[in-house]
Amino acid sequence: MENYFNYFTEIEEYFWKKRGTAILLTTLDWALIDSWKQADIPIEAILKGIDRTFEKYEQRKGKTRRVNGLAYCHQAVLEAVEEKDHAGLPHAATPPPFPHEALADYLEKNASAVARAAEGMFKQGRAESATSMSAIAASLREQSTLARAGEALDLQAMEQRMSILEEKMFSILMQACAEDALVVIRGERDRQLAPFRGKMSSAQIRDLEKQFEIRKILEISELPRLSLFYL
Repeated sequence: MENYFNYFTEIEEYFWKKRGTAILLTTLDWALIDSWKQADIPIEAILKGIDRTFEKYEQRKGKTRRVNGLAYCHQAVLEAVEEKDHAGLPHAATPPPFPHEALADYLEKNASAVARAAEGMFKQGRAESATSMSAIAASLREQSTLARAGEALDLQAMEQRMSILEEKMFSILMQACAEDALVVIRGERDRQLAPFRGKMSSAQIRDLEKQFEIRKILEISELPRLSLFYL
């Protein structure tokens, strides 16, 4: 069972190791990891896909372009997943158990970030958005209190709640985002995705576009993902 605590960093560090140099992952790279995580793709399948991508690269006679991003590994990752499915090995479907204090601290940290965003919206005169964001922060703090109480928790139900809260938060941010800012974000998204549109299905592209926008807007807003998988 893959270690979800290190899902992102393990993929990043393995990619660096295979490439031979440490480079900053792009927003597209992080969005792709997000989509892999949301699809419950196991770490071992991703690492196998990275291995195969670099093996194919080394076999090429003319190495004019390097493997500069994880998107080049996407097809190989999907092939590794298909092999794993055929072998009858299960995917992880629920969040792992967390120490209650660590979970409570994580939820409280996210609540504080959302509350700060609500204060900023209120100062900007966006009272309705601020009220909605404050409600999200309050819900996160309520879950933090439950976790700190040390009682048995239904992590699957809590994860579903986090997913709903994140969708609400993103909807608020999208409505508040300036038109010019969205044009810039989508322009960057389209430029980064352009080399891979012919190599992915329409559904995969749509999911990657969504994950890119979510990550970029949260990054600009200095807000975290809320899922327990990001603990």
